[in-house]
Amino acid sequence: MIGEEGRRVGHEVGMFSVSQDEAAAIQRAFHESGEWAAVVELRRHFHIQDNVNALNAVRSIVRWAQPPHPSPAV
Repeated sequence: MIGEEGRRVGHEVGMFSVSQDEAAAIQRAFHESGEWAAVVELRRHFHIQDNVNALNAVRSIVRWAQPPHPSPAV
């Protein structure tokens, strides 16, 4: 869950999964234009209204490393 434990402000804060394509778009927006552009990109894909939660999600997604590519068979 993203956000503070036990924090409920009129709506539930839920979990969500992010595809590799969505993560790549959010990371690209972050690296090209900064955190708030990445928040806008995140909101294109997910319904997150709280700025704190959206920014925390972006920061988490940006830290993700790309999965390693399998080694070619020798």
